[in-house]
Amino acid sequence: MERKSGILMPISSLPSNYGIGTFGKEAYKFADFLAAAGQKAWQLLPLGPTSYGDSPYASFSTFAGNPYFIDLDMLIEDGLLKKPEVAAVDWGDDPMNVDYGKIYYNRFDILRLACARGWDRDAGEITRFREQNAGWLPDYALFMAVKRHFDMVSWTLWPDEDIRLRKPGSVEHYRSLLDADVRLFTWVQYMFYKQWDKLREYVHSLGIEIIGDLPIYVALDSSDVWADPKSFLLDEKNIPTCVSGVPPDYFSEDGQLWGNPIYNWERMKSDGYGWWIRRIEGAKKLYDVIRIDHFRGFESYWSIPYGEETAKNGKWMPGPGMGLVGVLRDWFHDTKFIAEDLGFLTPEVEKLLRDSGFPGMKVLEFAFDSREPSNYLPHTYIPNCICYIGTHDNETLMQWYKGGNRDDVAYAELYLGLNEEEGINWGVIRGGMSSVAQLFVAQMQDYLALGPEARMNVPGTVQGNWRWRMKPGEATPELAAKIRKYATMYGRFWAPPEPEPEPEDEAGETKGN
Repeated sequence: MERKSGILMPISSLPSNYGIGTFGKEAYKFADFLAAAGQKAWQLLPLGPTSYGDSPYASFSTFAGNPYFIDLDMLIEDGLLKKPEVAAVDWGDDPMNVDYGKIYYNRFDILRLACARGWDRDAGEITRFREQNAGWLPDYALFMAVKRHFDMVSWTLWPDEDIRLRKPGSVEHYRSLLDADVRLFTWVQYMFYKQWDKLREYVHSLGIEIIGDLPIYVALDSSDVWADPKSFLLDEKNIPTCVSGVPPDYFSEDGQLWGNPIYNWERMKSDGYGWWIRRIEGAKKLYDVIRIDHFRGFESYWSIPYGEETAKNGKWMPGPGMGLVGVLRDWFHDTKFIAEDLGFLTPEVEKLLRDSGFPGMKVLEFAFDSREPSNYLPHTYIPNCICYIGTHDNETLMQWYKGGNRDDVAYAELYLGLNEEEGINWGVIRGGMSSVAQLFVAQMQDYLALGPEARMNVPGTVQGNWRWRMKPGEATPELAAKIRKYATMYGRFWAPPEPEPEPEDEAGETKGN
């Protein structure tokens, strides 16, 4: 089994001049950094358009891409924008934090201008893109246009019940009435995928694979639910009868009330889980490896009555189990999956993971419980697992080390031989790199030894998350060389493929010279 390592670095966290990371030059530079560091994998957070709270795990569509990631400099180079137009906008002045408010209010005006210049010019390409994505794009573009028409409130609160319930006459009425916005949201997706495909091709040319997250649930306020309400447990007015979450745990004494609608698993089963097959096919357009977030929900899920204010009063309900997992595994036999199997695990969940054959996750920040042995300790691993220092929901490593339970930290120091000379973060990285896990992943924040200012998300909270950005110039050649040294030491070094030599003509000269 191939040993390798990778870095978790969200697109949003890349440096840029426009308030948030994009698919522009800094993304290409980060891919070069990964290659120089001997890394095989670039792990991302979900790439979908974000809604209230700015969470990439609450998207307006499971298929659409985030408009914020479209690079404006590339639009300038393409003749769709002018530098003074972009420079005149206030994108925020903090290079270490995303100002989502300013981006939300300014980005669509700029994209609308580019759309107006590119719609007719690129009509043929846009038409092909629409045809290739006919299963979701028309619904999504109309959904977003109607949301803008109704001041972005959730579709469950739209004042026109006919469009809320998707009555055919109303759908056609709004598609005509809001044609300009439907075009805009169609063009935005065309441009998102155009830029993403180019970046992904470059990443692949370096021999690097892209790991992406697939949230197990979709957001209630999404085109997915609005367009296909029968696939979810909704009442006759398309209001949820129950919603998702997790019971009280390590992260929150009230549990986590996610609020996603629950799937109508019986209906999905009736057509062989076609909805899920289409969803994975969509994810494959973005990622090479798909990490299924909250995998344990396939065995049983926490169902909370709609209207509850916390997750405390939920109950466990049976999930689809291997009925679905087996379909995904067999249908997508050439696709790699990772099962996010964190949280409350029962023997039934553990059996589902074994039966799936998917690698599960081990998180080093959870390993050092001084009160009892943990199966997150590296010496307990099997090769078919993925070792993480922490996920997007964890404290950064240095935040954990400086603020964690002192007995647990002392245990980590003893177990890993942590010392200031090597660097605390590097000692933990060494512990993960040296494990038998097939893949080791660390957040970029932990390679940079950053503290609480760089934490991505605090579960159970809505404000202030998903904001961290890497400062320009922090991904240095020296850092890449150090990561490469550790990867080489523990058999995880990945060398980019050598470019194929150009063919010679009959005279022995290289063509093209």
